[in-house]
Amino acid sequence: MNHIKLIKSEQDHEQAISRLMALMEMDPEPNSIESDEIDVLAVLIEKYEEVAFPIEFPDPIEAIKFRMEQQGLSNKDIVPYIGSAPKVSEVLSGKRNLSLNMIRKLSEGLGISAEILIRAPAQQSAVTKDIDWNAFPLSEMRKRDYFEGFNGSLTDLKEYAAERITAFLSSVNSGFNLQPALLRSSAHLRSNDKEVDTYAMWAWQVRVLQKASEEKLKEKYKEGTVELEWMNKVAQFSWSSQGPALAKEYLNKHGIHLIIEPHLPKTYLDGAVCISPDGNPVIALTLRYDRLDSFWFSLMHELAHIALHFDGNETWFLDDLDAYGSTEIEEEADALAGEALIPIELWRQQIGFNADSVRLLSEQLEISPCIIAGRVRHESKNHSLFGSLFRDKVRQCF
Repeated sequence: MNHIKLIKSEQDHEQAISRLMALMEMDPEPNSIESDEIDVLAVLIEKYEEVAFPIEFPDPIEAIKFRMEQQGLSNKDIVPYIGSAPKVSEVLSGKRNLSLNMIRKLSEGLGISAEILIRAPAQQSAVTKDIDWNAFPLSEMRKRDYFEGFNGSLTDLKEYAAERITAFLSSVNSGFNLQPALLRSSAHLRSNDKEVDTYAMWAWQVRVLQKASEEKLKEKYKEGTVELEWMNKVAQFSWSSQGPALAKEYLNKHGIHLIIEPHLPKTYLDGAVCISPDGNPVIALTLRYDRLDSFWFSLMHELAHIALHFDGNETWFLDDLDAYGSTEIEEEADALAGEALIPIELWRQQIGFNADSVRLLSEQLEISPCIIAGRVRHESKNHSLFGSLFRDKVRQCF
């Protein structure tokens, strides 16, 4: 057998063709050296030509028109595959894209290869996934501008759900793929026995990553930055009426994203922590409860996850802070968060609270009195304590 090498150029290709033709003229015996050489050359030539001379698929619309002409079909005849006469007109004129539903029906009904009809990467990805696309909370996602630039009706969105959502999920540059993080073993969910909507959770997670990918931080996070003393300093921003905004600025300067994204129905989320597309930590808060004390504890809880459990992989910590029966991991995060806000030894020294003692302790710790009042209410399970005092709102800060 002559020396055989990979075909990398036109000259290599021509030489391989010449050698193949010469061998074929010899009409060698099966399983001979020459016959084996023919097989090897044929494979090498085919692989080279697949790259050098790719076969272009016809335009999907032209393919439909060609098949209609072949079978003598009118626009009316393909209404069952497209949906309505106006839609047929829009599709054939190029004003409307083919939906996955149309592609499936046209492929089955007219015998046109789906590979020809599927041209958009989002469609190619969506058609291979066994996902109930309409299980996503489409109406709520549309209301919150998840689908930027989409101006159709909810009916249109349901029809185009697969490619719209695939495009949305694929918009994150982090490689967050079409596998819900919540359904991966690496995701850690703190929740009661509530019926969590995994599709809503999935959409929320991607929305958070999408926002983080759009937020360019000047600094990279340095491992070990978040620890108790650092968290104490962040907590002291609560003393200012602009505390939440100052905390976000401070976190950003240290390479930590702080994303505010309201929770979707049946997710029961207060906060989460994960990795951003740029490799920095992301803390996401939903502000489910519009209270300053809730904001600061949620923030400290997620910072505690970074300090104690952050290992640089794609693990998600998803937290419903109302959940009981916490795991050891969550108990550790709760303890560090509490210590960062009010040191346990100082807390144990307190005997009863009134408005004046709340203010006095807040001045001593240089934190918002809302944080102290919130902890008193939580531990006493009496949420009416202090009346209307110490109930500052937080959403207005963002």
